[in-house]
Amino acid sequence: MTTTINGILVGTVQDFPEGEIRPAAMPDGTNLAIYNVGGTLYATADLCTHGEASLSEEGILTGNIVECPWHFGTFDVTSGAPTGMPCTVPLKTFPVKVIEDSVYVEF
Repeated sequence: MTTTINGILVGTVQDFPEGEIRPAAMPDGTNLAIYNVGGTLYATADLCTHGEASLSEEGILTGNIVECPWHFGTFDVTSGAPTGMPCTVPLKTFPVKVIEDSVYVEF
């Protein structure tokens, strides 16, 4: 894992296919879910704020909405906002930068 002034290097653009969710880990052990929505990358905390299911392992991404498989609550990955019950607490989001082919998450 490389840390630069741009953030933490989490991979290359090819590591995050469009319409899919991939995991990433931060130096402090925080797990993230990285989403590719229409070619733009977004990062949120990996755990659902309702049931603590891993969104990167079990979440279902449809457009910019991720659904937690445990209780079917949903979030907007572009803002972290809950969009469907029983989720009411937003996901923490992290800025993503793409420089050349490298993907960095600001932490």
